[in-house]
Amino acid sequence: MDATVMTKPAVLILLGPPGAGKGTQARMLEAGFGLVQLSTGDLLRAAVAQGTDAGKEAETVMKAGGLVSDGIVINILRDRLKQTDCAQGVILDGFPRTTVQAEALDGLLLETGMKINAAISLDVEDVAMVSRIAGRFTCAGCGEGYHDRFKQPKSEGVCDACGGTEMTRRADDNAETVADRLKAYHAQTAPLIAYYENQGALKRVDAMGEIATISATLKNMVHDITQ
Repeated sequence: MDATVMTKPAVLILLGPPGAGKGTQARMLEAGFGLVQLSTGDLLRAAVAQGTDAGKEAETVMKAGGLVSDGIVINILRDRLKQTDCAQGVILDGFPRTTVQAEALDGLLLETGMKINAAISLDVEDVAMVSRIAGRFTCAGCGEGYHDRFKQPKSEGVCDACGGTEMTRRADDNAETVADRLKAYHAQTAPLIAYYENQGALKRVDAMGEIATISATLKNMVHDITQ
């Protein structure tokens, strides 16, 4: 199916704790609307590989064992937004994580004449997240995500997206680690919900249902935002 042509570019942010389905839903929106999913990790790796000025800064910091500053991430994002494939719009996954980063992002978008159309919170229950995350696995070839209970490949052991047969599981996808990650999310990232609510940009989606149902809700929401 061809992507929906939007009448104006969109900047969307997906919010939600680990296991809420941000990556899965971002890929579906990417295919449905021609948006580009931008995750912090991918942006950093690409900038380092391309040898951009910001990428070189990031590489120096990472080689020294430090954390890449918000300023470097903003510079990398600035460079990425200038590329032609972002003309339809972008989905930010993993950034911003704090209100300080959100303020920096507002400043960047103001420079480019863009704005955040919606910060979409995928609302989930913490208790359910433990079992949801513990069952996750990923195609090593293309990164498509699966789950022991909620999303098995159509053919056992074979990726629906690329046909790969090597699957991986994160070592930290266990109950104790997941509980710690949820605590960190609520302490640091959840305040973004209040931040974007105050801006009138917050949208909420119940992300405890079936993937297809959540996807349909998101597609209708994004369609309304971008038309």
